[in-house]
Amino acid sequence: MSSDEHNFYEVDPADAPASKHSAIHGSEQLKRENPKVSPGSLLMVVVVVLIVLAALAIFGILRRMHAATDLKKYTDTDSAPTVSVQLPVLQQSANEIVLPGNMQAFTMAPIYARTTGYVKAWYHDIGSHVSKGELLAVIETPELDQQLVQAKADLATAQSNAAIAKTTADRYKDLVSQNAVSQQDTDNMTSQLEARNTEVNSAIANVHRLEELQSFERIEAPFDGVITARNLDIGQLITATGSTVTPGAGVVSGSKEIFDISAIRTLRVYVNVPQIYAPDAKNGVIATLTVPQYPGRTFTGKLVRSSNAVDPATRTLLAEVDVDNRAGELLPGSYTEVHLHTTSPVPVLIVPVNAVILDPDGLHVATVDANNTIHLVHVIAGRDMGSSMEIVSGLKPEQPIIANPLDSLTDGEKVRVVSQNRAPGAKP
Repeated sequence: MSSDEHNFYEVDPADAPASKHSAIHGSEQLKRENPKVSPGSLLMVVVVVLIVLAALAIFGILRRMHAATDLKKYTDTDSAPTVSVQLPVLQQSANEIVLPGNMQAFTMAPIYARTTGYVKAWYHDIGSHVSKGELLAVIETPELDQQLVQAKADLATAQSNAAIAKTTADRYKDLVSQNAVSQQDTDNMTSQLEARNTEVNSAIANVHRLEELQSFERIEAPFDGVITARNLDIGQLITATGSTVTPGAGVVSGSKEIFDISAIRTLRVYVNVPQIYAPDAKNGVIATLTVPQYPGRTFTGKLVRSSNAVDPATRTLLAEVDVDNRAGELLPGSYTEVHLHTTSPVPVLIVPVNAVILDPDGLHVATVDANNTIHLVHVIAGRDMGSSMEIVSGLKPEQPIIANPLDSLTDGEKVRVVSQNRAPGAKP
């Protein structure tokens, strides 16, 4: 063993206690640096960790719930249909109501041809005033004329045969009393006389029928009036079915009248009176009429009759107003406004006509409450003034209504209000 190895393995006895003391001191120092962990401390650490994790989980869940709520609220708000609402206008109805009407001739008659032939002449055009029985046109009917001649000849033959049969029958009646002829032969002659008389009656009826048809060659006015249409001309072939035919051109018009005549000395005006004003639509009530072609002028009419029943579809009473037109200033077919006086004013609400919903069970308007929820309200309408309409019951002045509602809107549906205005068409 070398000296170096000997020095490595040998320990100086004097140094041994010092080494032992150093080892003991190091072990104590190591114990002080790594103290022993107690079970209570470890449990406390675990509890703290679990609380932190639970807090993080609850925070995450609440955050996601809040985000879902915001998303649902945004979705509901964004998906709700947008509507424009406006407030109805409260108006005290005046002491008269104004109703639209159309003037009609008191009597109108289309005149058709009852016989077939060519137009020989016509004497009155549109706008002509004619009297009852006045000649309007003449139709040539050569075929019908020949048929009438033939029918008269057949009548003469039947009358001659009847005369011979009568003479024979009378002779047999005298001879049978003398037993010169049999009763059977006498009865046969009597029966032949009756048959000949029947043939005479048939021929007479045929002649009268053709004479009646021939009389239709003359087209005459059935009453006093004015010609409003003429659909024939000279040379046209008129058929009894109402067709006019021009030679070489074929049928010009089928089932069409050849003249139209209207009695215009008195005109009728039919008006639909709302149910709320039905008690004022009594026979004899004086009405005032205005027409666009005479601004500032009024014409006087009288309510002469009504239907005495309210139409369940429109809730109106049909009434007729007659107006004197002997001056000829008013024209049939003209638009007019009929002013009827009412006994007492009725407060009404004015709404746009496009806000009214027509359902099978009546009229409705869509209202919106403070929570932007739709409510379909049943209403009763008054006058229809074109762009606006009167609502006499079912709606309150402070209820906002939807202007021009969609057909898909339902009761209880949420909406998004974008604007609010007042209803046009009336003064509050």
